[in-house]
Amino acid sequence: MRFYDPTGARFGIPTYPFRLAPEGYATRRQLRACDLRPAGQPVAAQILWRSRKTRGGVRCAYLYRVDLAKPVRPMTPAKRTALAAAMRARRTCPTCRRDVGYVIPLSLGTCVACHDTATLAA
Repeated sequence: MRFYDPTGARFGIPTYPFRLAPEGYATRRQLRACDLRPAGQPVAAQILWRSRKTRGGVRCAYLYRVDLAKPVRPMTPAKRTALAAAMRARRTCPTCRRDVGYVIPLSLGTCVACHDTATLAA
């Protein structure tokens, strides 16, 4: 097995092939799904696998120990307000200044109605 190095002698940290990591390790997404966070702990291991999506052909996922993870911090009122303002800004058209009710596509830069009007005028 090309990426199997549980001692870390070859890759520096314990390394496992895709889907063969031992129990007790999880990625950031897996921790978040369990309402946990890494809480500043160092990377405990990694998963490596071959992929055609990357230039080098190898992708990596870092693993953290589940027993050292802590619960996710609760949302504060200030953070909730800031997130609501950010989402409102993503829904506001820069041309007509309306909240259009959906996130404006970056490819258009304006709401669909303003984009269609500009396209027809041109």
